Amino acid sequence: MIKEVKNNVLYVDGCSTVDLAKKYGTPLYVYSENELISRLEELKRDFTSKYENTRVAYASKAFCTAAMLKLCMEQGICTDVVSGGEIYTAMKAGFPPERVEFNGNNKQPSELELAVDYGVGRFIVDSLQELSLLESICAARGKTANVLFRITPGVRSDSHDYMVTGKKDSKFGIPLDEDVIYPQVKQAIEAPHINFMGFHFHVGSQLFDNTSHLQALDIMLDVVKNVKERFGFDVTELNLGGGFGVTYTTEERKPASYFLQPMMARIEAFFEEMGVKRPAVVIEPGRSVVAEAGMTLYTVGSIKEIRDVRKYVSVDGGMTDNIRPALYQAVYDGVVANKADEPKEEVVTVCGKCCESGDILIRDIAVARPESGDLFAVFSTGAYGFSMASNYNRNPIPAVVFVRDGKDRLVVKRQTYEDMMRNEIL
Repeated sequence: MIKEVKNNVLYVDGCSTVDLAKKYGTPLYVYSENELISRLEELKRDFTSKYENTRVAYASKAFCTAAMLKLCMEQGICTDVVSGGEIYTAMKAGFPPERVEFNGNNKQPSELELAVDYGVGRFIVDSLQELSLLESICAARGKTANVLFRITPGVRSDSHDYMVTGKKDSKFGIPLDEDVIYPQVKQAIEAPHINFMGFHFHVGSQLFDNTSHLQALDIMLDVVKNVKERFGFDVTELNLGGGFGVTYTTEERKPASYFLQPMMARIEAFFEEMGVKRPAVVIEPGRSVVAEAGMTLYTVGSIKEIRDVRKYVSVDGGMTDNIRPALYQAVYDGVVANKADEPKEEVVTVCGKCCESGDILIRDIAVARPESGDLFAVFSTGAYGFSMASNYNRNPIPAVVFVRDGKDRLVVKRQTYEDMMRNEIL
């Protein structure tokens, strides 16, 4: 995202944030299309173009809109979905079904039926019951599903506990106890309507060290070896998940190659030693594609100064458009966008308008002196802001705008009060 200041106003990709706020209102999600493309091109350069038989499946849960999925299509990227709603969004966007991969720990029968009928390319089986359910759905339709098992590698990652998914005590994945995983593999290999392909792991999110990825990979490869020895079966696909960390404030983002290069080196050496063709390798980045490409614009409202304690600056959004500070204690940076060149001489706490004491967006940030009516921009909100937005306190979900080379386009309309009432029966 190209941020610059002109005449004291913050611009993003050549667009004035003040003009965007006037045109579309606030709160407003703003995404740099150039930044999105740049992140996808990095993955293609360092992964799919560098290594044969590889794919990138964008984890759409980070930011799932038809416009984002269309951008992925244009860039030759696959997508990872975790619900019927995300599948339906992919369908409405015209996403090729064979390039859709279906994840999730508790896929509902109706969601599996939708996915089978749509022709989803991969099913990432996440529970002991799912395989039989999927097999029965495929049998009834005379179809075959391509399947990978999501395993729980039992490794810990250095992240917020809510974002760590690879430890043994996790709701995600199939445990690696011998009497659990191998009977499941045998069932999948023998099932007439299942094409068993291999394994998947995801160790967590917002990671800056590749240790847990490499530990999980070693465990996965050991399972691959055991499957070969027990069943004479060669896996044809491995999915390494995502979780690459991004910059919210002062974190030092690592390039994707930091994670991918050592994993690919181990994979290629392992299969060369086995004398087996290397399987396809897939990654599922989400946050690392969209987080820094997005910002949220707010209008400042009431300001409350508690002498010798704190100054609260209220904005017209909050936890309804960005739940992460309340949920994960996530930390963000921001600026008074219409005073972007002025000295940051006041320390304030930016809070939302919801009836919750925990509705705090940024604590103790140094900014130019704020006033009611000012425009406040919060950076790096591209991941899990719009996706996790809610109507709490009956607040409408904001609009989404893409900007590129000085031009803007609306990709999601602002929700209206009537939209919120649409399904209610009086």
